[in-house]
Amino acid sequence: MLEFIQLLNQRYRTVLQQPGSESVKAVYQQRVDQLILAEAFMRKGQVIDSVPALPLQIAVVGPTQSGKSTLVNVLLQTDVAGVSPLAGYTVHPQGFCHEVSLAQCSGLQRYFGRFQQLHPSQLSTERHDCYSLTETRAVSELLPPCVIWDTPDFDSIDSSTYREGVIRTVALADVVILVVSKEKYADQSVWDMMSALEPLRQPLLICLNKLSEGSENLIVHSLKEKWRWVRQDDFPEVVPLHYRKQSGMPLWPETDKARIIELAAGVNGKKHARYEQELLQAHWQSWLEPVIEEHQALALWNDLVEHSVKQALAYYQRDFLNHPHHYETFQCALAELLTLLEIPGLAGILAGTRKILTWPVKQLMKLGRKRVDISDGSYEVAFLNQIAEHALIQMADRMMDRAEENKQRAWWKELISALRNRRPDILKGFDLASRQYHAAFQQEVEGAARRLYVKLQEQPVLLNSLRATRVTTDAAAIALALHTGGIGIHDLVIAPSMLTITSLLAESAIGGYMHRVEADLKQRQLNQVKETLFVAALRDKIMDLPRQLSDLTHFNITPEQLRAAEDYLKEKRHGLRLL
Repeated sequence: MLEFIQLLNQRYRTVLQQPGSESVKAVYQQRVDQLILAEAFMRKGQVIDSVPALPLQIAVVGPTQSGKSTLVNVLLQTDVAGVSPLAGYTVHPQGFCHEVSLAQCSGLQRYFGRFQQLHPSQLSTERHDCYSLTETRAVSELLPPCVIWDTPDFDSIDSSTYREGVIRTVALADVVILVVSKEKYADQSVWDMMSALEPLRQPLLICLNKLSEGSENLIVHSLKEKWRWVRQDDFPEVVPLHYRKQSGMPLWPETDKARIIELAAGVNGKKHARYEQELLQAHWQSWLEPVIEEHQALALWNDLVEHSVKQALAYYQRDFLNHPHHYETFQCALAELLTLLEIPGLAGILAGTRKILTWPVKQLMKLGRKRVDISDGSYEVAFLNQIAEHALIQMADRMMDRAEENKQRAWWKELISALRNRRPDILKGFDLASRQYHAAFQQEVEGAARRLYVKLQEQPVLLNSLRATRVTTDAAAIALALHTGGIGIHDLVIAPSMLTITSLLAESAIGGYMHRVEADLKQRQLNQVKETLFVAALRDKIMDLPRQLSDLTHFNITPEQLRAAEDYLKEKRHGLRLL
């Protein structure tokens, strides 16, 4: 699941970098933040499992100029966090170990992943994929043993460049301290953050900083209203921090001295797995919205391709296999049968015609043991190529219609472009496959002729009648055709000798068997054309086009990848119920 979340996050980030609608980009950026939070929270689960003794983590978060760094110093009761009146001074997560050694925090590097741990002096505003961790000698009565994190703001203009560090640190926290001032508590960014953190179920404390006398009750009341607006859980405790002019530091109330320690006592890492599932389920449908839209477009595409291939096969059956004048295959089997019968007066002429017949007859009599490839003149090959070209034209027209009526307009338009670019290669490959099929199918033609010949041998009277057929006129006609420039299969089919033999066979005792052989030959031919041409050489080549769409503008997450992630989510949820 973690790998899937990382993949989804990476695809969102990539699409965000491309030109597009600003409103869509704003939605996608919000989802990126949610995915970063989910990934980090899942990483925390791995750390809990592998390093159960990891120290308590407390994150101090808040908008710019709310006093986060100052509060960290107040809680630690020492000046370790850098403080500046300038907004955006802190741009890296900075952890301070309170009654905890750095050795006890070794598991944090695994959690932060690509973020590098550096000494505070090495932190640079030019690089944001890093954090610092510092041991402090101070012992504060306001904190339990822990790592307390000072975080960058999440609302300034520049925060987008270092926002990931904030999210990772907040996801790590066992306790969150939200710092807001009377000027900043109503900012939408504050409540967007609070809403995003709700599924994590972290104990939370609100510190209301920079208060003036008499303003506390009014602000707390407003805080409660806003909390109820964005969250369903109970409103947390609020610690008022009044500004002291003498020291320039807020004063932590004596009545709240144990507040953070009490919150920390309620931390329960055993429930992390359940909270992790709740976080994923809270955002799952919205995260997958563009992916599902692509899958819907892909399903329409698959249906379109299947329909086009089915229609192409229907054309082939109607206008070739079942056409009384265009179907030539069985007549070629009969021509081979004439050769096997060795009819006097005709056998010699047929042996000559095989050199130039338009049907590829390389195996008919193995004349001179020479391989002859003359499929260029085959009506079937030409007709198959015509069908394939027509199918691609119709497919492009339907794709244009989809592009106009579908949400995924860019997806369809890019797919149209991919089909246009691949069309010559697809047709060239189909033509080659057609020729190879046509030549290979000669064995089936010969097999049909041999089956008829074997059946005729069981009928000696009929066999002798066929051999006694007058063929003198036909032989002269065929010889003339040879002399003047060639003979085609249709010339042979309409020759009186062929018609005579065909009639004799049809009216004889093996007439029914001959029709079965013809039907079987047609079925074999249909099956081979379907599998080797319309499926392997056409459908499969076209179906693969969506995989070639750019990862820069499309998510390109396969239905199989999504199904595996959703199966994991369901299994995990059911397992948690059993527990």
